[in-house]
Amino acid sequence: MSLVDLSVHPVKNYLIVVVPAYNEARTIAQVIARIPRSLPGTGRVDVLVIDDGSSDGTADCAIQAGAFCFRKESNEGLGAAVRTGLTLGLQSGADIVANIDADGQFSPEDLKDLVAPIVNGRAGFATCTRFAVPELQPKMPWIKLRGNAWVCGIVNSITGHKFTDVSCGFRAYSRETALKLTIWSRFTYTQESFIRLAHLGVPIVEVPLRVRGEREFGESRIARNLWKFGSQIFIIMLRAMRDTQPLTFFGLLAFSLACLGGLQLGVVLCQFLWAGHAAPWDSLLVTGLIFLSLGGVTAVISLLADQLGRVHRTLDESLYYQRLAHFEKNTLPLGQIAGVLGG
Repeated sequence: MSLVDLSVHPVKNYLIVVVPAYNEARTIAQVIARIPRSLPGTGRVDVLVIDDGSSDGTADCAIQAGAFCFRKESNEGLGAAVRTGLTLGLQSGADIVANIDADGQFSPEDLKDLVAPIVNGRAGFATCTRFAVPELQPKMPWIKLRGNAWVCGIVNSITGHKFTDVSCGFRAYSRETALKLTIWSRFTYTQESFIRLAHLGVPIVEVPLRVRGEREFGESRIARNLWKFGSQIFIIMLRAMRDTQPLTFFGLLAFSLACLGGLQLGVVLCQFLWAGHAAPWDSLLVTGLIFLSLGGVTAVISLLADQLGRVHRTLDESLYYQRLAHFEKNTLPLGQIAGVLGG
């Protein structure tokens, strides 16, 4: 674990730029060097690299480039790295926490546009969109473009919003938003945070920016296997929907099971009315009743889940106030915080 001291900063709109990195020694120094150290409407700007167990000297490159660095002893995943960055940012007193990837696909110079909606109070969460403006759409493989559109459509159906890009890793959070956000997934965080923040009613603004479609070096650590990536994202979104909209989640499942059971019973009934007997569909009578019963049981579960969802919202609010009190009382330099949290 590399510890770098950071003095206390009595400034307004203190911005920490979090750079999660795993084996990005070839690009991270360039990214850090291009991050502006002053932006309109902000005070001090510092860069914090979360080295997620790299083995190629990423942490050393980050420190030599002038960033503060927290090094994890093992690779825990992008979601866990961003969660650590938000925690360290809050405890160090940041008013705004932004995150940018270490691979050089995003332009650090665009940070001024990204944080502007938060600085002027229009948003609690600002995120880069690659697809809102056609002329800014990056060159990407067709399957990735379709995959992004598919995932975005699912998130929009869950949240009721009309986002254009829910998978981009160039984002900024107000302190208030960061205090409210809980990231559960260790694998990634992008879609989950959209669902959770939309559920909490946080004002979200998408900022169209030009982004490089492909990495300069190597391949994506997250999307190297598109089938695995897709299945992981689908599971993360299902869990987020289950937590934020339990009545809808279990209600749709109950409705599907009931419809499947009713369809099978309908086939048996039609056969009986037509021929005077259920054969050869008599077996559907048993399976239809089973699915219909499962639908009824799941409907009851949906009501119980909705009740638990209300408890969950109460706990979220309680957690927010606990975090608020904790971080206001325990503001420390980043070097000291790293020593407390461990690697």
